[in-house]
Amino acid sequence: MDNQHGTRRTFRKDKPIHYTFKIQSFSSLSKNSIDKWNSCDFEVGGYKWKLSLHPKGNKNKGVKDHLSLYLAVAETSSLPSDWEVKVIFKLFLYDQLRDKYLMLEDADGRVRRFHGMKTEWGFDQFLQLAVFHDSSFGYLVDDTCVFGVEIFVMENTGKGECLSLIKQISPSTYTWKIEHFSHLVNESYYSEEFVAEDYKWKILVYPKGYGLRKDNSLSAFMSLTNSATLSSSKEVYVKCKLRVVNQLDGKHIEKALNLQKYVSTSSAWGWLDVVSLNDLKDPKKGFLVNDTCILEAEVTIIAVVDKMS
Repeated sequence: MDNQHGTRRTFRKDKPIHYTFKIQSFSSLSKNSIDKWNSCDFEVGGYKWKLSLHPKGNKNKGVKDHLSLYLAVAETSSLPSDWEVKVIFKLFLYDQLRDKYLMLEDADGRVRRFHGMKTEWGFDQFLQLAVFHDSSFGYLVDDTCVFGVEIFVMENTGKGECLSLIKQISPSTYTWKIEHFSHLVNESYYSEEFVAEDYKWKILVYPKGYGLRKDNSLSAFMSLTNSATLSSSKEVYVKCKLRVVNQLDGKHIEKALNLQKYVSTSSAWGWLDVVSLNDLKDPKKGFLVNDTCILEAEVTIIAVVDKMS
C-alpha cells in the first residue's frame, strides 16, 4: 500500500464492476504523438462517464515520468446549469501475469464533487512509466493493457429518522371492572379511554375469544385509539402488560408485550389466549367473582420515531 500524495494503492483479484478499457498496440499512441486518449462514453448511476488516459503523463500538469489517468463526466449538456454529482471512485490496471488488478483510490475515501467547473478527477501519477513498460510487472504485455473503473454515485435521498427516547419512563395504569360478564352478548367490547404520554388507549376484549382461540380463551388487545392522527412517518414503541386479577389469592395472570411498534395502520396488539374460558369460569380460580372480571393494563411509552423523507 502506498499512501503518498493521498493515494491508496492495493491489489485485488476481482474485475472492476463498471467498466474496462482495453488498449491493443499501445505503443502506437506514442508513435502517433497522441498525448491523450478518451475511452468511449459509458453510463453509471444515471450519468455518462469516460476514462481519460495520458500515456506519457499529463503535460498540462508537468507530469513526465508517470501515466496519468482520470475519470471525467462525458456528457453535461442535458444536466441543469447548477448540476453536481458526488462520487467515490477507483481506477484499475490489470496485471496480466498474476491475474490481479492494481487499484488506486483516495486514501481517505474522499468523496469527489463533479460539477460544471470541475468535470474531471483522477491521478496525475497513476503509475511510473518505467514500471508500466517493464513487461515483468505484467501491466503491458504484447503491447496490450487493460484499465478499469468503479464509480459509486452518492445520491442524497434526504431520508432518515429521529429517535426520541422517553427520558423519564413512567408506566400508565388502568383498571377495568367488567361486570355481568356472563351476560355479555357482543363479540367484543372496549374499555373507557385512558392516557399514556399524550396517547390515548383502550383495552379491546373478546369475552369468548378471537380467531384461533374463539370459544376457548378470553382474548384481549391494547388499542391506540388515536392512531389515525399519527402521520405515516411516525412510530410509537411501547411496552404493555395486561393482568387478569385473581380476586381470591392474588395469583394474577399477566401477559406482556416487551416492545411493540404502533403506527397509523396498525393500532392494536395483544394476546389471543389471555386466560382459558374454563379457568376464567371456574369459581375456585378466582378470576370471575360475583360475575365480575377485573383487567389491569399497564402501558409504557419507550420511544417515538419520526421518519424524514
